[in-house]
Amino acid sequence: MSNSQPSILIVDDTPENLSVLGELLQPTYRVRAATSGRRALQIARAAPPPDLILLDVMMPEMDGYQVLAELRADPATRDIPVIFVTAMDATEDEQHGLECGAVDYITKPVRPAIVMARVHTHLELKRARDILSDQNVYLEREVARRMAENQLIQQLSIHALARLAETRDPETGNHLRRTQEYVRTLARGLQDHPRFRHFLDNKTIEALAQSAPLHDIGKVGIPDHILLKPGKLTPEEWEIMKTHAELGAKAIEQAEKDSAKPVEFLAIAKQIARHHHEKWDGSGYPDALSGEQIPIAARLMALADVFDALICKRVYKEAFPPDEARRIIVEGSGKHFDPEVVDAFIRDFDTFVAIARAYAE
Repeated sequence: MSNSQPSILIVDDTPENLSVLGELLQPTYRVRAATSGRRALQIARAAPPPDLILLDVMMPEMDGYQVLAELRADPATRDIPVIFVTAMDATEDEQHGLECGAVDYITKPVRPAIVMARVHTHLELKRARDILSDQNVYLEREVARRMAENQLIQQLSIHALARLAETRDPETGNHLRRTQEYVRTLARGLQDHPRFRHFLDNKTIEALAQSAPLHDIGKVGIPDHILLKPGKLTPEEWEIMKTHAELGAKAIEQAEKDSAKPVEFLAIAKQIARHHHEKWDGSGYPDALSGEQIPIAARLMALADVFDALICKRVYKEAFPPDEARRIIVEGSGKHFDPEVVDAFIRDFDTFVAIARAYAE
């Protein structure tokens, strides 16, 4: 018997009825039989499941309505079409059966032509639904694959841009990856906080982490003699160095203008690039913003950037131990940093240390 034949499960507590239906259907379909509702459920749940069930209503112990209810409650069997076959021929009986989820209703004694026509119709409908379902699954997987591919290309493009700034500042090393993970850690730690939860949903946190590597992209516009100077900058040089925040924001803003539609991570990246050197007390740059005026994304980046700068060696300083870096950041709470962001940093300090070790120079 060909495995391409549709399979039909016939359920009836009377063997004679099973014999009649079996002889009728057997030449065209693969047929299995059950004399009880419990046995019918066992067969329906076994692999491969039947393509169609012809189900008697009036059976002892477990009637057809109960069997159908259990079939519909189980994700593995809920989509198998069920045709009720019963001696009950009142209109209200047929209506009740259809309301319970049966796809059709055949009365006994069965008429072969009617049975074969109904069975053929519902098997064709099921085949069409299966084809559509398979196509939908394929399309969903293809969309997911392409979205993942686009996401990867986007991430690689972001890092390529960010690396432009790093090539001009060779001491930064894994700074991008570390600060990205610091920002993600802070955001997750503040996700349920009343002051931050309106902003830090899961989608925004990922956009925030994605944007973080672009925070110093404006350094590509700083002259080498200032950016690479091995000693302390003069006041004039420092003023030029500070312009990297505005340069980065303007570059990202131009990318936004070139885009056909708004891109969330670019909006966040622009905030980070321009404002990650602002301070809670208003003494930062470039706009001397203070407190809640500073975008949340920039507040998180500010702490992540400073922590990484403290624990890394520079030409003008040795690396601080993590505990010393923590002390300095705690001292800056309410001055340099949002106090709530500092509290989140303290709670997840061990994670910060682990990230620093995982992406060490």
